[in-house]
Amino acid sequence: MIRTILCFSNLVFVLLLLIPFALIALVFSLVGFRKLMSVFVYRLVQVWAKSIILFAGCKTTAAGRENIPKKSGVCFVSNHSGYFDILMMLSYCGRPFGFVAKKEFSYVPLFNLWVYLLGGLFIDRKNVRKAVRTIEKGVKRIKAGEGMIIFPEGTRSKSGEMLPFHVGSLKLATKSEEVIVPVVIDGSYKVYEENKRVTRTDVKISFLEPIVTANLPSEERKQVLCDRIYSVIKEELEANKNSRY
Repeated sequence: MIRTILCFSNLVFVLLLLIPFALIALVFSLVGFRKLMSVFVYRLVQVWAKSIILFAGCKTTAAGRENIPKKSGVCFVSNHSGYFDILMMLSYCGRPFGFVAKKEFSYVPLFNLWVYLLGGLFIDRKNVRKAVRTIEKGVKRIKAGEGMIIFPEGTRSKSGEMLPFHVGSLKLATKSEEVIVPVVIDGSYKVYEENKRVTRTDVKISFLEPIVTANLPSEERKQVLCDRIYSVIKEELEANKNSRY
């Protein structure tokens, strides 16, 4: 219980402490320096994320970071089993990335500011036109050399098993025609979801071999690509499970 209190207190306290830096970054972003500020904000948030992981007592292994493009646009596609997934990505990705969050989160103080500064977007899933415009913004950002991450399961599995992928969620990746890097986050659900309190555990994050989508035949842009990414992530999870026994 003490570990849980420390983690969540740190989560809120540090974000509050960093507000002056966030406001400065917001001003510069609004006058044309958004991309530069996303790098600045990412480094701040990276330290914050690592501090929470430290308080949680997680022993984290990161593999395959050489597969992450340094400058070109990239779309990370990851499994999603727990709240700590984003913290793991922030800590070990090594480059700024945004993510698409539900519109409802845009009304959450602090969270909305940091998501915006990182290059994230809020999507209204109940309004098709607005949702399409949001996806188009994300596509433009990836084409401009930025990074985005999507969780095709749509929600946390809260276990070591993967939920089915929603094919439509890959539009951000396929429409940008940039590199896709599959990401496997193994064990993050054990940090909180498994016991409903922060628990010391081992977590492994793996960045798999990039998938080039440029010039990909149209018939492969939907279900075939979705199945391919699902398979490589699931295979890695199974390999990790087998290596533990």
